[in-house]
Amino acid sequence: MALTDEQIERYSRHIILKEVGAKGQKKLLNAKVLIIGAGGLGAPAAMYLGAAGVGTIGIADADEVDLSNLQRQIIHQTADVGKAKVQSAKETINAMNPDVEVRTYREFITSENIMDIIADYDFIIDGTDNFPAKFLINDACVMAKKPFSHAGIIRFKGQLMTYVPGEGPCYRCVFKNPPPKDAVPTCKQAGVIGAMGGVIGSLQAMEAIKYILGVGDLLTGQLLTYDAIKQEFHKIKLPWNGKGCAVCGEHPTITELIDYEQAECTDK
Repeated sequence: MALTDEQIERYSRHIILKEVGAKGQKKLLNAKVLIIGAGGLGAPAAMYLGAAGVGTIGIADADEVDLSNLQRQIIHQTADVGKAKVQSAKETINAMNPDVEVRTYREFITSENIMDIIADYDFIIDGTDNFPAKFLINDACVMAKKPFSHAGIIRFKGQLMTYVPGEGPCYRCVFKNPPPKDAVPTCKQAGVIGAMGGVIGSLQAMEAIKYILGVGDLLTGQLLTYDAIKQEFHKIKLPWNGKGCAVCGEHPTITELIDYEQAECTDK
């Protein structure tokens, strides 16, 4: 597939990078990335992946745009209030870059549908804000051998890690099981500074792009944390119980997907 003159101009700042070039841009155009949650994390991730020319972007979210979303979910506009988030996101991405095919899934992600939805994608981005969804996404990606980026934000802090099958710990290696219900507040309960979604969501997009291109070091085996008040990033080496993990170990005890409760895959 040869790049068109318009694509050469659109992606010129990528093409001049030795790590990308025309060959790398074609990889991006042929890639498929699924974003689960079109909220504070998913919004900037989707916009940067769309701008980068990732050829197929899937967006899964059952929610509608609310006025309180607009402080951080930059893919949506005031005129989109009341509209399905997946539709708003699709319109914004395609207005920016018609090269991108946007597939929408206006539904809750559950143990019954997640395997079918992730099957066709090269990389998954977890943009959700609750533990049942995060454990479900992790377990499904491990079972389907799909790489994914986990992230979370709250108040002035954020974190992210990347799972690549066979190359490092999964989310459950580190966090084991979901905490008791309501033990950890959500962004809706505790608040979040809007730009935090941009910082961490953009890093998730970067992880997806690097994975597709096959360049640089991914956050496999490491948790990157960010404290905006102190303006500090830290990398934490994660334990990898390669043999004993309940889902990715040699003898897994979790062999079926679990809906701990209704996993609302969105950032409210």
